[in-house]
Amino acid sequence: MAKPSLVIAMLASLTSTIVLATAWAEPARLAGKDAFGSWEVDKPGTIRLIRPQDLPAPGATHSVANFSRVVAKPAGAAPQVPPGFTISPFATGLSGPRIIRVAPNGDIFVAETHANRIRVLRAADGATQPVENVVFASGLNRPFGIAFYPNGTDPRWIYIANADSVVRFPYHSGDLKAAGASEIVVPSLPRGTGHSTRDIVFTPDDARMLVSVGSASNDAEGMGDPPGGLEKWIAGHPLGAIWGEETDRAAVLAFDPQGKNKKLFATGIRNCVGLAIQPATGVAWCSTNERDGLGDDLVPDYVTRVSEGATYGWPWYYIGSHEDPHHARQRPDLKDKVTPPDVLIEAHSASLGLAFYEGSNFPADYRGDAFAAEHGSWNRSKRTGYKIIRIRMKDGLPTGEYEDFVTGFVVNDSEVWGRPVGVAVAHDGALLISEDGNGTIWRITH
Repeated sequence: MAKPSLVIAMLASLTSTIVLATAWAEPARLAGKDAFGSWEVDKPGTIRLIRPQDLPAPGATHSVANFSRVVAKPAGAAPQVPPGFTISPFATGLSGPRIIRVAPNGDIFVAETHANRIRVLRAADGATQPVENVVFASGLNRPFGIAFYPNGTDPRWIYIANADSVVRFPYHSGDLKAAGASEIVVPSLPRGTGHSTRDIVFTPDDARMLVSVGSASNDAEGMGDPPGGLEKWIAGHPLGAIWGEETDRAAVLAFDPQGKNKKLFATGIRNCVGLAIQPATGVAWCSTNERDGLGDDLVPDYVTRVSEGATYGWPWYYIGSHEDPHHARQRPDLKDKVTPPDVLIEAHSASLGLAFYEGSNFPADYRGDAFAAEHGSWNRSKRTGYKIIRIRMKDGLPTGEYEDFVTGFVVNDSEVWGRPVGVAVAHDGALLISEDGNGTIWRITH
């Protein structure tokens, strides 16, 4: 019989080997129905691929209301990241931090939407906490999107997308307080019920300002007939344009930087919460919340390139030519004209902020990929979302796959302690994520 000390040593060696093997195991690759998943199987490194042909029929499961309860972070709880990465709190005690944008000089701007203000954080490269934490501007109306204009190292304005307008403040690199009063750029964005987040980006040539506006309703319930009849509406409006309280909603709008020359850039995008420009191509992308009420695994949220003049189907179709049963046979003219999105995400994940990684801190194969924040489900029997995902690219094009990157915010089937919203890349290459459940910005490095 082996001596007890030898047995202990052997067990310790075995345990060490198991931990090492687990840490460096090949990540799971889930496709089809297996990729739909739930919070219980989320794990950093898990790769998912959902394709249009994988979708169940509408009503395959009941539609449920399963709201989460946000609790204080339990003792010992921490977000989980892949091997080789470290995550730590960067700023705490914020009031519902949502979208994050990094100024050309490295300052970090944060929309505290429900407090109606924009906050700015300043930290030296490599610093784990800000040395400045001040309110840049207040008295706004549910601000969300933030953009600097013109592009480049010396912007002159900071634009803020309110729920009902776009305003801008004069800005000089390094300003911690607004240098002057706000100026109204777009006096009236669609307002009223429904989705209130408005994101904003400028095209690389600074010629156009893109603003995302979500739908007023879940599925265009009770929209009725268009003025003058459908044929007249189709003839006089862009592809997929909708009417009534949904006019100029479920869309990306385009303006010039002065807020003039409004156009529908793309339609049928139910709620493009996060807008981003892909640095390598200059193409606009949307992180999108799709409709509820069709079952646990319908309709997938998505992250996609947005083409000018395209429609993405809402409310008549989803994920290409899949017809919404609530709008059956209403728009056969659109069936073969709907652009399918690039990357399908577990339904009801509530995909929010979006950012492309161009930093040098992460391994080289991360460059050019995107990160999206999944705020978390309420319309699913098994909770999903509540994580940061990595959108995988190859030669600048989406592969259709995405990877669980930060998980661990769910406590159990009814409670969560974090709800990711914003994502941005700091000057030192760290990834910053905001979560509005406990008012924290986290910093991830490799």
